[in-house]
Amino acid sequence: MKSKFKISVITVTKNSESYLQETIDSLSKQTYQDFEHIIIDGASTDRTLDIIKKNSNKISKWISEPDLGLYYAMNKGLNFCTGEIIGILNSDDIYFPDALSTVNKYFIKNDIDFLFGSVFKHKLMHGFHPKKIHWTFGFYTTHSVGFFIKKSSQNKIRLYNTKYKWSADYDNFYKMIVKYKMKGMATKKNEVFGNFRLGGLSSSIKYIDFLKENNQIRLDNGQNRIVVFTIFFLRLLRNFKRLFR
Repeated sequence: MKSKFKISVITVTKNSESYLQETIDSLSKQTYQDFEHIIIDGASTDRTLDIIKKNSNKISKWISEPDLGLYYAMNKGLNFCTGEIIGILNSDDIYFPDALSTVNKYFIKNDIDFLFGSVFKHKLMHGFHPKKIHWTFGFYTTHSVGFFIKKSSQNKIRLYNTKYKWSADYDNFYKMIVKYKMKGMATKKNEVFGNFRLGGLSSSIKYIDFLKENNQIRLDNGQNRIVVFTIFFLRLLRNFKRLFR
């Protein structure tokens, strides 16, 4: 029986000098050491490259070149992965020391394609509720920090669809859960993988643009149009004030 998996962790950076060192350190302090750390930098102009070079002995693979956005960079990272399990760690987030050990334990003991770990994200996020994917993002903890998937399963879904500027991860999850009916689970509430720092891309999106892209993802994946637009208008009404922020 297999006792451990090699884990690939992808970090996408762009002018990330403020927190990148903490991110790298959180990996070097892992109690589980059978992993690789891949950093994809979008031609940073601050001290990000200096930090990457200073820590080159802790990084398995890194590149720095212009790209067309977050999901283009993530796709580069996926193509570099050599591990059997893949995780995403944003350049301002951190893992707690036992995170990868817990990941390995769950994939060894359970016949699963993917795993969602508990994460601190302004509050403790935990659990996995797949039925909610049809109308909300609130079915899981986080994409970064909390999510891990077998490389063989990721290969079935393929790369992130760069047609979607903000929510290509939602498209991947929809395919994973609805189209391919892959097996997934959540860790126990107290098995917390790390800390997701608020801010970044998600905080800069206009709510109406976020909703429109969510709509398109559901439609592209074959969800009933009446259902999709009913959910759209209900969410507009519920979050009316957010439209003017």
